[in-house]
Amino acid sequence: MQRIGRVLHVSSDKNLIIRVENLPRIGDRVVDEHLKPVGRVFDIFGPVAAPYVAVKPQGKEPGYWINRILYFPSSSKSKTRKGARRNE
Repeated sequence: MQRIGRVLHVSSDKNLIIRVENLPRIGDRVVDEHLKPVGRVFDIFGPVAAPYVAVKPQGKEPGYWINRILYFPSSSKSKTRKGARRNE
């Protein structure tokens, strides 16, 4: 499990905005410290040196997650798509 970062605020679209510590991929599952699902990575934006992530929450009110640390399973970052080609 890798730490994404702390939720800074909720956007006008009800997405959780997080300053990135470890970069997930769009579509990765996002969980809390108890491995309970929070949502999925919806967007990655901002400067390359210090990007932000938008997470589309599911379940609880988005404001609940402000100032909480969120994570993503580290195994999801190392998966390769089935049938993907490698450069040879």
